[in-house]
Amino acid sequence: MTSDAALEIRGLEAGYGATPVLRGVDLVVPGGVTSILGSSGCGKTTLLRAVAGFVQPTSGAISVAGTEVVGGRRSLPARLRGIGYVPQEGALFPHLTVARNVAFGLPRERRRDAATLVATALEMVELDPALAGRYPHELSGGQQQRVALARALAPRPALVLLDEPFSSLDASLREETGRAVVRALRAADAAAVLVTHDQGEALSLADQVAVMMAGQFRQVAAPAAVYLAPADPDVAAFIGHASLLAGEVDADGQGRSPLGVLDLRTPVAAGPARFAVRSEQVQVRTGTAAGDGATPGEVLDVSFFGHDATIRVRLDSGEQVTARTPADSVPRAGDRVGLRVTGDVIAFAG
Repeated sequence: MTSDAALEIRGLEAGYGATPVLRGVDLVVPGGVTSILGSSGCGKTTLLRAVAGFVQPTSGAISVAGTEVVGGRRSLPARLRGIGYVPQEGALFPHLTVARNVAFGLPRERRRDAATLVATALEMVELDPALAGRYPHELSGGQQQRVALARALAPRPALVLLDEPFSSLDASLREETGRAVVRALRAADAAAVLVTHDQGEALSLADQVAVMMAGQFRQVAAPAAVYLAPADPDVAAFIGHASLLAGEVDADGQGRSPLGVLDLRTPVAAGPARFAVRSEQVQVRTGTAAGDGATPGEVLDVSFFGHDATIRVRLDSGEQVTARTPADSVPRAGDRVGLRVTGDVIAFAG
């Protein structure tokens, strides 16, 4: 491979013993932040470890910043790949100060400039220089993750790999730390691959999202494209937890479904179809408003989040649909409701 992309992967296969995990994976990271999004066990971390040099692929090729690090019988050791790596828990050395943790990854020939490089790395991750003399146990979880990123950035790698780096943080700190990390990566002009199972994190932080299922990428595109134009029904159901309903497209190009007549986002050939209806597209009507042409159903359960709630409804026809409703109009399990769909829905032929 001769691409100057930050990362290029072609036909990568890897596994553990006789168990295959990655199945012919292709990916190009031109720059910026690419998020690998998928459920637990789909192969996200195995892919990251193969790029880092901690897992030996059985076939395929990997190129980092134009240099092939895996290909044929060639496999560069991890320390020579020029990659920064931030594991899930940060993995800071508890007996070293912040400054010494950050300086640990510097090559020997650059350690004479360690003080300057450490100060620059801490500034990039927006940490107070006064923290340089503290030990990891004296820092918050978010500060520890920023130190781990500073350690990865200090040698100025072309590529940084982040493996679920915010999973141990609470929700508010997670968002704040995630945005700070992205700012630091841009300040360092480093491309990054972020592994996560959190959809909000992937869609809000990344320039490119790669959706992985069962060791393969099902779609690689900009966040808006993955959400608004999913490649197949499985991606549609996974991203945003859309309800998939069987039905058909009539000769006029409208969808006929258990939720009534649907307007389609893009044209689909007449015939059998599957419709992906996002929960935010489903309006919930209770009481006397439940009728009036709305599709009737019974609330199975409610998940209340404060600002809104997600409810699961079983239609009288038997299908189950997820809807999102404002906090001031939340029905209870067992209530009869009526559902209406707003906006255009995503449709797939067949």
